[in-house]
Amino acid sequence: MMQCSVSFNDKDLDICCFVFKPAVIIIDHLVEGLKQFSIDTKNLGCVQSSIFRSIHGNMIIWFGAWQKQNSDEKEKLITNLKSMLTNVKKMAVLVEHNFLNAYAGESRDGSSNVKLCTGDIISITSATSTTTKLDELCDAVIAIFKSRFAETEGISEGLCLKGQSIPSVVCIQVWKSLQHCYSWILNSDHRKWMIPYLESFYINMKYDIFRIVYVSDEHVVNLPYISLHQLLENEESRKEQVMQH
Repeated sequence: MMQCSVSFNDKDLDICCFVFKPAVIIIDHLVEGLKQFSIDTKNLGCVQSSIFRSIHGNMIIWFGAWQKQNSDEKEKLITNLKSMLTNVKKMAVLVEHNFLNAYAGESRDGSSNVKLCTGDIISITSATSTTTKLDELCDAVIAIFKSRFAETEGISEGLCLKGQSIPSVVCIQVWKSLQHCYSWILNSDHRKWMIPYLESFYINMKYDIFRIVYVSDEHVVNLPYISLHQLLENEESRKEQVMQH
């Protein structure tokens, strides 16, 4: 099985995330477009990539890893990547993008990296602070993560990342099943034990559950060719039918 693998404290990789809000009814078309985007990014040096699809919400995340680059190189890379998203952006709105560094993590099997495989259930929590105390926020988040990891049933591994350009932290938790993730959400009083750690940072927190629908080097099915113009026409037709009913 193909997988993306990221070390818990990888100083050699830049993680790039593009967050999309779909603007089409059939999300599978958007996913296929991002799979092709993943293949194309290899020409720019992408080491590995993955696609996360929100289970309950309306969000798609493209996750890519690159060898460490300087600021000018990353700025040029983002420009090139955006130019390659022309077709994808006709099916979705790019709502956020950022470079991040992996700085900590935990694993049940004792390994020092997180492994992302197709079909895995992951939960993602992001915290963006209005302060510039990024290192302190990172310390608080990893303290929360490590204190709860061992006693959380059904979690197999997790990764903490920090934003490079904005004071933000992102935690990815990999679950053994969707049921384990639901059980954790329903049985945990998150605010009660998290607030003492985070109340001084004035953070904006977001949370969602995703299924990994693709990792790089997987076989991409060759579907019958449909032009983008035809695809968008079909989407408009479906939207009209939905409105009529």
